[in-house]
Amino acid sequence: MITTILIIIHVIVCIALVMIVLLQTGKGADMGAAFGGGSSQTLFGGTGASTFLTKATTVAVIVFMLTSLGLAYISSHRIGDSVVMEQKAPAEKQSAPVAPEKSAPFKP
Repeated sequence: MITTILIIIHVIVCIALVMIVLLQTGKGADMGAAFGGGSSQTLFGGTGASTFLTKATTVAVIVFMLTSLGLAYISSHRIGDSVVMEQKAPAEKQSAPVAPEKSAPFKP
């Protein structure tokens, strides 16, 4: 139950983290804004986007790391039998021993 909830949160945070990173502008975008084309086309304005997206990235990364550590801990401390242990070995057939084939003596 807890594993399923952690996996759902983990997947949602992964998707959010990818979207947040893709929304951020690159380092080279400041050069375009210097010549008059950058600040009017951003969603949050010239400076608002960097602080909001930076904080959102930080929160998403922290939640991602916590869910990753939680899932790793749960999977390493799982109590129960392995699926491999439930398999039974196939029954071996009892057959009579086969005599080795006789070969002709070596003649050079």
